[in-house]
Amino acid sequence: MAAWASSKVQPHHQERLAIIYVRQSTMAQVQHHRESTERQYALQSTATSLGWPPDRVHIIDRDLGLSGTQATTRPGFQDLVAQVSIGRVGAIFGLEISRLARSSADLQRLLQLCALFDTLVVDADGIYDLRQVNDRLILGFKGTMSEAELSVLHGRLMEAKEHKAAKGALRFPVPVGYVWPDPTSPLTLDPDEAVQSAIRDVFQLFATTGTAYGVVKAFGTQHRRFPKRAYGGAWAGELRWGPLTHSRVLGILKNPSYTGTYVFGRYHSTKHLDAAGRIVTRSTVQPREQWLVRIPDHHPAYITWAQYEENQRQLRQSQTNAVISGPAREGQSLLQGLVICGQCGRRMSVRYTGNGGVERHYECKGRWDRLEADRATCQNLRGEPIDAAVVDAIFAAATPEYTTIALAAWDRLADQWAADDRHWQLALERAQYEADLAQRQYDATDPANRLVARTLEARWNTKLVALQERHADYQAAIAARGQAPAPADREFLARLPDTLPLLWQNASLVDRKRLLRALIEDVTLDAPRGCETVRVGIRWRSQRTQSLTLERPQPPWKRRRHPPETIERVRQLAQKLPDLAIADQLNAVGDPTPDGRPFTRSAVCSIRLAHHIAAFRPSPPPETWTVPQCAQHFGVSPGVVYTWIQQKVVPARKWGPGQAWAITLDGATEKRCQAWIMASPHLCHPRPQKEEE
Repeated sequence: MAAWASSKVQPHHQERLAIIYVRQSTMAQVQHHRESTERQYALQSTATSLGWPPDRVHIIDRDLGLSGTQATTRPGFQDLVAQVSIGRVGAIFGLEISRLARSSADLQRLLQLCALFDTLVVDADGIYDLRQVNDRLILGFKGTMSEAELSVLHGRLMEAKEHKAAKGALRFPVPVGYVWPDPTSPLTLDPDEAVQSAIRDVFQLFATTGTAYGVVKAFGTQHRRFPKRAYGGAWAGELRWGPLTHSRVLGILKNPSYTGTYVFGRYHSTKHLDAAGRIVTRSTVQPREQWLVRIPDHHPAYITWAQYEENQRQLRQSQTNAVISGPAREGQSLLQGLVICGQCGRRMSVRYTGNGGVERHYECKGRWDRLEADRATCQNLRGEPIDAAVVDAIFAAATPEYTTIALAAWDRLADQWAADDRHWQLALERAQYEADLAQRQYDATDPANRLVARTLEARWNTKLVALQERHADYQAAIAARGQAPAPADREFLARLPDTLPLLWQNASLVDRKRLLRALIEDVTLDAPRGCETVRVGIRWRSQRTQSLTLERPQPPWKRRRHPPETIERVRQLAQKLPDLAIADQLNAVGDPTPDGRPFTRSAVCSIRLAHHIAAFRPSPPPETWTVPQCAQHFGVSPGVVYTWIQQKVVPARKWGPGQAWAITLDGATEKRCQAWIMASPHLCHPRPQKEEE
């Protein structure tokens, strides 16, 4: 190194640390470009030759295999900056300036700290004192050239990749179900039949269930496993089997490679700042029109492009956070997600009210979304009559064409059963082969070589246990699937137009909703304020439209109101009968309440109170006495008479609820009452009245 350069090293520099910063951009460079790593470690001798004691020469190599484009992802560089910031570093040694940072912003920040704390920077070209203008200028040029060099290299590499991808020759990790047989062969299907069967079953189950969660549930119910090809690491290239997850199903359904199409440029990398202020790279899915390369019929396909398009449409329909119909969900509402507001054109939601949520309403909150001042809803209609009208329209539209659709569904179900059985037979065949292979390896071993025989024997036992587990899973899957589709079921479906009401009655709620979604695209409700009718517009899947007119569903308080005829009948009967007798009269003529229940005494009483109808009060028999009359007769207060009634001194009865007591007096009763009065000092000798002044 030149004498003028070494003269920049002063004793106060040598009293501090000399840090050797070692970095390689990728792990492949660390493994295969060892000469560069060795040259960086050799900078220790350069530091000692410039006067640093060996105990003050430290190496920071925590960033091996990390790119220099960002400082936030390099702990070694952050440690270096921290050491410089507290004045502990006399010099930084690096093979070249690009090893420190590929970003001008990160490099300039480090160089400013070096100038502030008098830290030298040493590379293969010389020693730089950042307090000198020329040295700062030279390192600034080097940093800019390094960043520009990285951009040029990246651009050239991307152009080469795009050029190779345009010919369909660029190789990248392929999804499970495909393999590159060798470096020269084209992309082909996985030769493992069990893998192919699992992939095809995913697409077939999605066509049957309509949701990705339905596919996961079907695999879980049948205790089936799904393949996964490992890339990188100790298990690179190995096929492993495990449970199927929702994200895996979505990845398969959204991947156009399964249509035999070669696609490049589906994802685009963008940089963002996270919550900690670090720059992170995220991959975003590009729209189809922005894909860089798309080559149809490039390799064998599992599904057609039309099926792929239908799957994407079904996935959009299954979203629950978008303005679409959505999948069949829980709840009593049959048209959930299918109803459109005829006032604003938005999807109407379902709101359950009443005791336990027994009443359903279709409600539009379009004005709530627009934050209008009145916060009112566009429409709020009771759902039961609307659901019933749509179901009646389906029954009325049942024609032989729908029978053809049902038979096609039965055929798909039978094919699915056959595919499931084929999958299990392949899995059992694989497990049996592995067990037989382990047995043959054990049999071919010299029994005297116990070191090898013990290992092969343990492997054989493991394969036998795995074979038993696969048989147990197969039996559990058969039990979970239930009864297989029989030819008699197909004959029954041929008579579907005649048996559709019975099938609808016995179907589950989810099956009913799926049937509605298979036949109906959407239902539009239009009920302007003040109008007593509701217009129901049905748009079928065939894009045919149908319009219905219904009476506007009444609110609960109106539905529970008794008709005027019933009120007038209660008014007439109340003149001669008590409430219980009126209820018996109304039930005898078959006149139930608006809720469909029989009349009771409390129900009749409620009608009287609501319409100010007086209760029936029968006149007491001539030979009986009322409480006031009896009190006046014996010269006592009414309270004494009530006591006699309670103590059964006098016989008394009521002719109906709320009626007056009717007391019967005879000679014996008269004597008992007189004896009671004479025995009581308060009744026999009443208090004298106070004289008036």
